[in-house]
Amino acid sequence: MAVLASFCGACPERSRRAQDGTAKGDRQRVFEALKARLSADPLPSLPAAGLVPSAIPELDRLLGGGLPRGTVATLEGATGRWSVAARLMAGVTRRSLVAILDDGKLYPPALAEAGVRLERVLIVPAGTALAIVRAVDILLRSRICRLVLMPAMALRDSVWTRLATLAHRGGGILIVMAPQAGASLSAVAGLRLHCELERITMHGTHGLWGTFDGFELRIDVRKHKHRIYGRHAALR
Repeated sequence: MAVLASFCGACPERSRRAQDGTAKGDRQRVFEALKARLSADPLPSLPAAGLVPSAIPELDRLLGGGLPRGTVATLEGATGRWSVAARLMAGVTRRSLVAILDDGKLYPPALAEAGVRLERVLIVPAGTALAIVRAVDILLRSRICRLVLMPAMALRDSVWTRLATLAHRGGGILIVMAPQAGASLSAVAGLRLHCELERITMHGTHGLWGTFDGFELRIDVRKHKHRIYGRHAALR
């Protein structure tokens, strides 16, 4: 041990690296202990005033009552995203206004069939990324809509951060419809939900004489800033 101490003293750079390694190991042990304690203790749910119910009972139970206000949330997946969004808008438009940034793919009659009150939906046509970002910026600043939906697009980190800050300050929810969230969007999102088609249900005989009866979706929580992620709910 004496030889090692004298050797490190004779080589300041090597001694400094040894000290840095020890400090890093200490930080890692503290972090692992904290992570284990947080995983063991159930996290408290937000008060009801800080949540917006999704109108999907299974999902609301999973999220502790609904979607947290003042956050960016993503609806991801190849199928089912708009089914979840329509159910959410149907619930929100009973009490508040909703805004949708339309890039030309929106079909309002389908929303009406899902129970959305179209007279409380503000549809904003916007064909470019710049137009969409500007419109979202204005809507979040105005605080007139409880919910704002926008398509996913490639934006700079600073732009996503700005939109997340505006949502937080205004207490609204910015829903981003994304097949898969990129790194920048994932970093600012407080909630990430992934939708996946579980199965299609048919009424009567399968094949030529069968009729479509519905489908089942699996909704996975991939990120939640106030609750443990990795859980899922079913939507029928």
